[in-house]
Amino acid sequence: MPSLTKKWKLFVIHHSHTDIGYTERQEKIEQYQVDFIRQALEIIEASYTAERPEWKGFKWTCEAFWAVERFLEEATDAEKDRFVEALRRGDIELSGTYLNMTELAGYELVADMAGRAGKFAAAHGLRVRSAMTADINGYSWGYSQAMADAGIEHLLSCIHTHHGMFAIGRKQFPFYWETPKGDRLLVWNGEHYMIGNDLGLNPDGTFSYSIQDETPIRGIAEDHWQIAETRIGRYLAQLEKEDYPYDFTVVNVSGLLRDNAAPNGRIMSFIQEWNAKHGDRIEIEMTTPDRYFDLVKKQNVPIPVYRGDWPDWWSDGVASTAMHTQIFRGAQRALSVVERLDPEGRSVKPADIEEAKLQLTMYAEHTWGYHSSISEPWHPMVQELGVRKEAYAAHASRLVQRSLDRVLRARGDVLLRASRAFTFTVVNSFDDPVTDAAYFYLEENWEADYFRQGLEVVDEQTGEVVPHQQETVSRGYQIAIMAKLGAREEKRYVIREASAKPQGRTTSSTRLIGADRIHDIRDLVPLAGAAEQAAVTENGIETPHMRISWRSGIGIVSWVDKGTGKELIDPNQTHAAFTPVYEVTEGEHGDQMTVRRIMGRNRKGMNVKRFAGMLTGVRSITDGPLYAVVELLYEVEGMSHYSLFLKVYKDQARADVSVRMHKTSVWEPENVYVSLPFLRADGGELWFDKAGAAVRPGVDQIPGTLTDFYCIQDGLALVSPSGGLAIATPDTPLMQTGPLAFGERKVQGQARDEAPTLYAWVLTNYWETNFKATLGGFYEFRYTLQWGGALNSAEQALRVNRSVNAGTVAFRSV
Repeated sequence: MPSLTKKWKLFVIHHSHTDIGYTERQEKIEQYQVDFIRQALEIIEASYTAERPEWKGFKWTCEAFWAVERFLEEATDAEKDRFVEALRRGDIELSGTYLNMTELAGYELVADMAGRAGKFAAAHGLRVRSAMTADINGYSWGYSQAMADAGIEHLLSCIHTHHGMFAIGRKQFPFYWETPKGDRLLVWNGEHYMIGNDLGLNPDGTFSYSIQDETPIRGIAEDHWQIAETRIGRYLAQLEKEDYPYDFTVVNVSGLLRDNAAPNGRIMSFIQEWNAKHGDRIEIEMTTPDRYFDLVKKQNVPIPVYRGDWPDWWSDGVASTAMHTQIFRGAQRALSVVERLDPEGRSVKPADIEEAKLQLTMYAEHTWGYHSSISEPWHPMVQELGVRKEAYAAHASRLVQRSLDRVLRARGDVLLRASRAFTFTVVNSFDDPVTDAAYFYLEENWEADYFRQGLEVVDEQTGEVVPHQQETVSRGYQIAIMAKLGAREEKRYVIREASAKPQGRTTSSTRLIGADRIHDIRDLVPLAGAAEQAAVTENGIETPHMRISWRSGIGIVSWVDKGTGKELIDPNQTHAAFTPVYEVTEGEHGDQMTVRRIMGRNRKGMNVKRFAGMLTGVRSITDGPLYAVVELLYEVEGMSHYSLFLKVYKDQARADVSVRMHKTSVWEPENVYVSLPFLRADGGELWFDKAGAAVRPGVDQIPGTLTDFYCIQDGLALVSPSGGLAIATPDTPLMQTGPLAFGERKVQGQARDEAPTLYAWVLTNYWETNFKATLGGFYEFRYTLQWGGALNSAEQALRVNRSVNAGTVAFRSV
């Protein structure tokens, strides 16, 4: 071993990395994890007897409380008692982590998960003070607050730097993570969760992953002791060279060379043998997170404090199954509506709500498929596990919608029957006033026959006739109104025969539209009744609130707020608003694995090919009292269809954009972005709605963290003292702020030379193991833009995103 300048103590945390669906069927992994707790109990109990004295000192950390819940569901009373006694002795320790998550989960779900271990422990007079995560590369800022609120004081972060990186520029180092409310969580910025296997701590499983030296090994080494002595000595010597301030450190070890691995008593046997041989210089002790953090806090070493977001490099899997991510987000929003409308849970089945939360959690968990999803996408296990992963979102949606149906029936929702009254109730579920669209539906087309002479919508309380707009849609006959509702307000509307016959159409003597029905010259004379119509031409659309212009071959190049005369689009950006950008990286001789593996943090290869969509056509869809809709058609590589449905409102500074595409199926690694080139004018700042906190990307972050992309919740805002632009993103959580070009990636604290960019990153399949291999299929991604002087704070702008995404709740009533 290399000579060391001090005596060292190496602490070892033994656990099973919980990775649901990566190595086996999800339900099989559940069985494994339950049995691992039983095995850990057997090893611990044997260590107190003459049967296995070499296992004395064995400790087991339950990485994820999800596994503990599954164990408790099927354990006998005797097993539960043994488990609790092991907790009391400190032989087993609970982690406050429920599962290793992506940032897809909203704050309410994160907080619910963070509190579960502590509630179980409290029932037995115990506390959960530490949490540990493995694999994942970050967390929303709100995650820290959820942990602190749950009584958790410490976080052991065991980051996997494949396509990711550890924070603060240094691992094996502590820092305090200050939460949004000012609490502090002591973090140990740790190594890979199997570094102990690299170091040779497990004679049954040594490999060369983090440590790649002159002795490559994966399995059982021929000379295990030589590898362990060499690597442990070198590892500690390197820490000394790096001015590491302690004479101890911590590593994690797995019982087998795999995720979801069983506990292994032979690790403890090796530790005993090592201490007998080398304990005078390097002592090894198996421990738990609580014990380790308590030791760290006793040292006279200053610990820095960092405040802000810790974006996760590993949340990008959500865009490899974009349709199901969309379903997940819809279900998560609907669950919030249910809980606001029925806060005491009187109308729902509690078991349905709990199961919906579990299904949402399982979808948002970090594993995105079987480990050979790219190399053999036709394999039955790949297909089966992929469908099961996606089913979590679908099952959650079903449970939540069923619960919402129950809540609405309790409020008077009338189901399908003959002679139903044409009365509708609209509810604002939020604690703030809203003005938003509400939609009423006449079933199929037969109910519309009652109103052949026209219809009108009346506010039942005031008797006022409310402006409405009618469309025939796939569900039937849609009637839209703009509902103005106070906090938690409920209004009723009645549809009745029109009191006056609708006026027919005629031609105009001032509208510069040809007999070919092409409107490619702006009108010189104001059109009579212009306030009731949108001016739609081949080159743009205009209302009292906005003027949007597009250019052939490019797309939307101008978006003017007519209230201020200001341009909202940044002319210096590369791509026009909502233009699709497609990337593909080809491997040599069709190799789908190596080309992905060497991408690093670029998420694309040096030989990436990039294509921008070209605007090729425009057509008007509808123009009514409330809004007008135009369709913009594009041609772009990688897609057989791409179009924008642009809905502009007459009486609001608001536009809804629907991106519709048919993505062709290819095996190569791809990315699809949608450009959002909006200005940060008047000293404005970009804000993201992250789980539990609003953050400014590149500002409100801890050092050394990801700045290329972010996983957000309901949307984003560009805010200045004079006003702002709120962009709701109900379907696509990933926002790209780093440059699209391949090159050096910059983390928080490193200066950027490039101008700021903003794209929605809607599709990707770049990861070489468990992302879905093909992105082919039909998609619709929606965005709502609202702007004005009232949106001059991040709080207000992000609030309107949340309300417009959830929408009003409308139903047929008595």
